[in-house]
Amino acid sequence: MASFIIPRETYFGSGVISELGKLKGKKASIVIGGGSIKRNGGLARIEAELRSAGIETQVIEGVESDPTIQTVLAGAEQMRAFGPDLIVGVGGGSPIDAAKAMWLFYEQPDMALDKAAVPFSLPTLRKKARFVAVSTTSGTGTEVTSFSVITDGETGIKYPIADYNLTPDVAIVDTDLSADLPPRLVAHTGMDALTHSIEAYVSNVSNDFTDGLAIKAIEMIDRYVQPSYEGDKDARAKMHIAQCMAGMSFSNAILGIVHSMAHKSGSILNLPHGCANAIFLPHVIAYNAVEAPAKYAEIAERLGLAGSTDQEKATALSAHIEAMNKGLDIPATLADFGVDEAFFKENLERMAEGAVADPCTGTNPRCIDKDGMRTLFELAYYGK
Repeated sequence: MASFIIPRETYFGSGVISELGKLKGKKASIVIGGGSIKRNGGLARIEAELRSAGIETQVIEGVESDPTIQTVLAGAEQMRAFGPDLIVGVGGGSPIDAAKAMWLFYEQPDMALDKAAVPFSLPTLRKKARFVAVSTTSGTGTEVTSFSVITDGETGIKYPIADYNLTPDVAIVDTDLSADLPPRLVAHTGMDALTHSIEAYVSNVSNDFTDGLAIKAIEMIDRYVQPSYEGDKDARAKMHIAQCMAGMSFSNAILGIVHSMAHKSGSILNLPHGCANAIFLPHVIAYNAVEAPAKYAEIAERLGLAGSTDQEKATALSAHIEAMNKGLDIPATLADFGVDEAFFKENLERMAEGAVADPCTGTNPRCIDKDGMRTLFELAYYGK
């Protein structure tokens, strides 16, 4: 039996933030990251919409780019003092992921992080609050997913928490909120979304529902990410929709070893998540296509890439992604990004071992061991 789980309500397009004014509730905890959502007036608009619905608000701010369990537990404590029946995560992946985890520990204060990180094992939520996600960047898709990635602030290790209990009740995908993203963030989040959709499409638990969303998202991202990077507002709106579709797909089909590698190296190497995915993705396609080229070939065909065999088409797709990275000014290798070689070597075994054990590795279309993972990291560092 297969399943397909997404938020009960997803609102998308220009101005749909007004849907917050129709919510039912008494108190809402709003979780944000830095000050940009305050400076651009987004937070004020959100609070105004909630107040118009008669909902009292609390703001929990300061979520890091890699949200830590320490920040999450502090936020959950603030929630317990306030007693919200709505939790509103606002921002890119980090604030919304943190808000999901705060929600979990608000409802389950005695749960440990290592137990929460066991895939699809969480207790039932929504005994205290419902969850609303408002996305402001175009990459993570976390506003519609069952995932939250939390970092142990002491070890630097990222823990993906995966459970359909974490799927938001309401997703607000307002294209106005992504209109003024800086180009570097557009590039990184755009390639994150492309990685989501490609990994979902080739996942060993993909299905017809996830494939339909993933392939459409791939086509849209391929068409719109470069003009979005160059500042085209219409393309930027399309990217905001495409990344949400990719999120719906990978939330159900899960991901693969590109994300395993990014999860276990990003914090250690101080590497932005989307940038890490962009660097790793061509190498992972080449690795997976040795045994499972067919679905990569289907993607290549949809993008009009040349090749007479599945393997040739998969190779063309890998080269195409490298060209996309170049057009978006994303470094070709970890060395080009500026990762120190000695530091890379010092942490290589740790990253390889962690990536093999990452939950996303289980749905990759080709098996991998630590030696194989080490080789992929080395290819990503030095290039071909």
